[in-house]
Formats: sequence, C-alpha cells, structure tokens
Amino acid sequence: MMTDNTVTLVLLSGLLLGTWAGYVMHRSDFCIAGMFRDIFLFKSMFKLRILLLLVATGMLLFELSRLSGLLPLYPFPLIGSPSLANLIGGFLFGIGMVLAGGCVVGTLYKMGSGSIPALVAFIGLIIGSAIYAEYHPWWSSVIRKTTFWPGTVTVPQLLGITPVLPVILLAILSGWYFYRVHKMGGWVRTTFAEGALQQWQAAVLLALIGTLSYVTVGLPLGITTAYAKIAGYCESIVFSEHFGQLAYFRSVPLSYRHPLTGSSLIGGPGPAIDAIAVIQLPVIVGIVCGSAASAWMLNELKIYAKMPLRHYICAFIGGIIMGLASRMAPACNVWHLLGGLPILALQSILFVAGIIPGTWLGTLFLKKLVIR
Repeated sequence: MMTDNTVTLVLLSGLLLGTWAGYVMHRSDFCIAGMFRDIFLFKSMFKLRILLLLVATGMLLFELSRLSGLLPLYPFPLIGSPSLANLIGGFLFGIGMVLAGGCVVGTLYKMGSGSIPALVAFIGLIIGSAIYAEYHPWWSSVIRKTTFWPGTVTVPQLLGITPVLPVILLAILSGWYFYRVHKMGGWVRTTFAEGALQQWQAAVLLALIGTLSYVTVGLPLGITTAYAKIAGYCESIVFSEHFGQLAYFRSVPLSYRHPLTGSSLIGGPGPAIDAIAVIQLPVIVGIVCGSAASAWMLNELKIYAKMPLRHYICAFIGGIIMGLASRMAPACNVWHLLGGLPILALQSILFVAGIIPGTWLGTLFLKKLVIR
C-alpha cells in the first residue's frame, strides 16, 4: 500500500511538474494539436520540427537517466504490447483534438487562462470517458485479438538489442537535422508578446519535465485515466445503479512499486482515492494553475467566451471523441509523445501513425464546419 511519504512525494511531484508545464505551455502557446493540424491547415512544418525536438530531447534524457540507474522501471508501467487499438485510437484522437481546438493538456492550459471553449471541450472529455465504459469489455476483447508481438513493448526489445544503439543513431540523425534548421534560422519566430518563450525552449523544458516525472513518480506525464476517474465519480452519483454494472470502473490496470520508496502503487479509473488519483489529478490541477498564474502575471487572465455557437459545438464533440479515443488507444498524445515515443514503444509508434491521418480528416471537418 501507499505510505504517507510516497503519497506526499508523488502528489507534490505531480503538482509542481504540472504547474511548471502549464506555465511553460501558456508562455509559449505550446499546442501539440496545432503541431499536427498546421501541416494540413496552413501547410506549415515549423511546429512539426518543434515536436521532433521534444521527442528527440526526451529520448536522450530518458536514455541518460536509464544508463545512470535512475529508471529501474523500464519500460514504464501501463505501456504494453502493440495492437490495432493503438492505431484506431490514435486516428480518432487526431480527429477529436483538431475539432476540440487542443489536446487533453492543451485544453487544460487554455482553460486555465480563461477559455470557455476549452472548458466545454474538457466537459466533452469527461463525457467521452464515460461513454467508453459502456463498451469496455467488448473493446478489451478487440485489443486481445489484435495484439501482436505479445510480451514485446519497444523496438529495441523486438530487435533484441540494447536501447543505446537506436538512441545514438537517432541522436546523430536528429542532431544533424537540428543543426541545419539552426543554420537557416528556423528555430526562432518573431514574437511581440511580453515574457513569451520560444517554442523550441518550451520543447526542451517539457522534455525535462517528462523525464523528472519518470524519475520521481515512475511514470511519464499522463492524465487521461484521471478524466475517466472524474467521469466515474459523476456517474456513481447521478446513475448509481447503472454505475455498479460497469466493469471498467472496477478495473485496476496500474500496479507497480515506486522506484524511490518501494511502496506499492495500485489504481484504476474507479472513483477511489488510489494511485491514479494521487499521480494524475495533481498534474491536472497544476497545469490549470500554472497557466492561470502565467496569464495573471501578464495581465491576460480573463474570460474568453465570444465565439460562434458552432465553435462550442465543435469543441464539445471534439472533446467527446478525444475522451473516447484516449481510452481506446489507450492513453493520449502527451503520454505517447512525451513518454512512449522516446523509449520507442511500439504502441506509441502506432498511435502516431494513426493520429496523422486522423488530424488530416479532422482538419477537413474543421474547414467545412467551423472555418468560414
């Protein structure tokens, strides 16, 4: 069971790292959804290179931490063997994040700075998580039937090699590419906003935040099971009898020992104060508070609500799709891009392979339904 020291460490780590992340994302307007969307909406690759920097930096920091003995849990808990569910979930997630105007984390930092459409998307995320619970047993069977390379989590495991080799190769290739971008002045964008961070700076900081989470908590940043937990709590109050029939909220997917204290951490999506609650809810609160603090310091903290009705409808539907997809995948873009991809997790590679066409389709919907 969780000891008081472990609870304090995990809770404070999540709160502090979440606050730092929210502050950084607000100061840089760091939107992962926009990084994919802009490829198709504006034919711009600028934000994509920022995303590549984020993943490459995270990969290097993770491997250095592993070699230093700071990551005894490698690969980390909750990441498993690949299946078609990762591809399908990524595809739906790509559609949802474009329509919502932000991913699961982008929604939080925008909500923290006063965006009402982001709040609507957040509500959609909770509802989407609740909808997933209705067909969880069936989808679990789909995952089992479509899983391949069982017992294998990462590319190095699949190839039977040490993670150092692909990390060195990718570090050399990405370093060469990043140097070329630097020589062309392709990292910096002119900004007139007071106190703004360049997005490349934010990418490096977020990779560091993800690494610190892995070291201090045993997991990279992730928040979507907490969304399901909130959904379960609400459903247990409003539809208590039906809630008791849902197997999803009785599942306990998380079980590991904290790498620093050795305390057992167990949790799931049900409305209980367990490891998921202690790990993920403080991150959510921290991101919102960090963004709000940044906006307040810049005198930008105010309610943003003047949007056409179609924007609100789009944000709500997008939030529902994201909530649903993050349970189907499982997990969200932040978990896979800041956590799974840096260790070359096969699940995360499939998720990204799905999110790209999903973003393309979501952008088409956005052009038809919202942008006029």
